[in-house]
Amino acid sequence: MGIAERREKEKIELRALILSAAKKLFVTKGIEHTTIRNIAEAIDYSVGTVYVYFKDKNAIFHALHSQGFNELGQQLALLMAVENPMERVKALGRVYINFAKANADMYSLMFSQPAPIDYLEEEHADEWKEGVLAFNVLKGTLAQCIEQGYFKGHTLEPLTYMFWSAVHGMCALYISERAKGVNLTDPDTIVERGYEEFLKIIGE
Repeated sequence: MGIAERREKEKIELRALILSAAKKLFVTKGIEHTTIRNIAEAIDYSVGTVYVYFKDKNAIFHALHSQGFNELGQQLALLMAVENPMERVKALGRVYINFAKANADMYSLMFSQPAPIDYLEEEHADEWKEGVLAFNVLKGTLAQCIEQGYFKGHTLEPLTYMFWSAVHGMCALYISERAKGVNLTDPDTIVERGYEEFLKIIGE
């Protein structure tokens, strides 16, 4: 490995180290109570080093947010090989739930903070690209379902929003441990069981 390659590898590793430390701090201290200095101290580097890679805390959060959506998107993309759109949409929900439960900290950061929208406003961006991509995977699959005669009488966009909201709500309640607070018989599996009940309700 040459000098240039080694330096590039070191940059990638340091950036990943910053993100890893920031993720832990964001989860334990809260984003609003975490500073760039906190992150620098956690990795034993100077504040200036962190600023070389990220202009501010929102940029760090946005990078983590994008990382989470990329990981989720990769898992959802594998299901595009499922030919039957109704079976695919059911599988999308199950994969989404598995991702949320297996990556609870990341999922919370992806959805529970306004920082990504703050970042978009700072960058004068008019589109939440990660959200659009994830939403369109579901929307496209539901569109194919409608074309094949499923969900008669339903409108595509609100149907997609309803589906996403239902699954996200179940995941959010589980991750925030609200599910444990209502004395469920088996809170560890309530999301999966709740989702199967949801599929029965939509009746397809």
